[in-house]
Amino acid sequence: MKNTNKLTALARPIVAALAAAGLAVTLAGCEEATGKTAEAPAAGGPPISAALVIEKPITETQEFSGRLEAIDRVEIRSRVAGFITAVNFKPGSEVKKGDVLFVIDPRPYQAEADRAQAAANSARAKAELARLELTRAEKLLADKAIAQREFDERASSQKELEAAARAAQAAYESAKLNLTYTRVTAPIDGRVSKAEITLGNLVDQSAVLTSVVSLDKIYASFDGDEDTYLRVGAQNHKGQPVAVKVGLANEEGFPHEGKLEFVDNQLDTQTGSVRMRAVFENKDRMLVPGLFARVQLGGAGATTNAILINDRAVGTDQNRKFVFVIGKDNKAEYRPVKLGATVDGMRVVKEGLKPNEKIVVNGLQRVRPGAPVTPQIVPMDANVAAKADKKDAKDAKVAAL
Repeated sequence: MKNTNKLTALARPIVAALAAAGLAVTLAGCEEATGKTAEAPAAGGPPISAALVIEKPITETQEFSGRLEAIDRVEIRSRVAGFITAVNFKPGSEVKKGDVLFVIDPRPYQAEADRAQAAANSARAKAELARLELTRAEKLLADKAIAQREFDERASSQKELEAAARAAQAAYESAKLNLTYTRVTAPIDGRVSKAEITLGNLVDQSAVLTSVVSLDKIYASFDGDEDTYLRVGAQNHKGQPVAVKVGLANEEGFPHEGKLEFVDNQLDTQTGSVRMRAVFENKDRMLVPGLFARVQLGGAGATTNAILINDRAVGTDQNRKFVFVIGKDNKAEYRPVKLGATVDGMRVVKEGLKPNEKIVVNGLQRVRPGAPVTPQIVPMDANVAAKADKKDAKDAKVAAL
């Protein structure tokens, strides 16, 4: 048994050597049959997408977050107290100036108007009689038929009755005015809210019945920084037009065009910002007060040459922005950059890059400073990174299979 075990142990190295030789022969036969040789590992670093930094003239713009505001907003209140007898609008509908929104019980005010009218008529009649008596008294005084004192008393009485007639007429006019207030009308064209107080309820002058906001034009208010104020503040105060565009949360780009209407007269010293407001036409009623808006503020139309890169090429290192520049021997160079606004989907670079430098636009996670890479040159446009990401995802899926 011991001899058998020794023979087995001696035979194992020989068997392994023969198996390795057979595998080599098999591989060689396969290469001869296919005419291909096994590929060596690729030289250089990981594959990445790279593009050349571009320079072109742009119109400088800045983007801010803002809110839409109605140009006119009116809280509808009752000017007289009483019970609501009619609500004549549908909540959220558009109304015209003068449309009757609410009716307050007019009967007490009609009765008061009738009483005041009667009192005014009576006062006018008394005043007219006093005027006639004064005319007769003038003739009697000329004939020395009455004393001067009696004439003076009649003249004073006539003036007093004339004043009483005017007071009664004023009371009548006030009663008529209160009667008209029982019909609560829309003071502006716009969209009405819901009825805060409904049919049958008692209201007074302090109650808000509903509200109406204008729609034909609308404001977009936002806070600009000091640089923005220095750039466009003087233009606005001189009456020079400044282009402004807005886009809503569900819209691409900035489809609504308007103009800068207001720049505040001072900056907030705590925040370093200044309040600004633009006005827009709203004929299609797409812009609604209170909505969030992305605001793009332009200049006076002047163009400047700018360095532009794909926004996806920018990495973040704590509070600094950087890109990887491909230098000699295809080695990645870490380069801090100072960024500007976004123009047509491209990011403006104010400092850190020069035209035609080659930078990594996709695959930043595979790049290390000073390490070699294998660049694949692609155009510098906004869709490059997205296409490259899809390709990487597809390659990873294939590799997993």
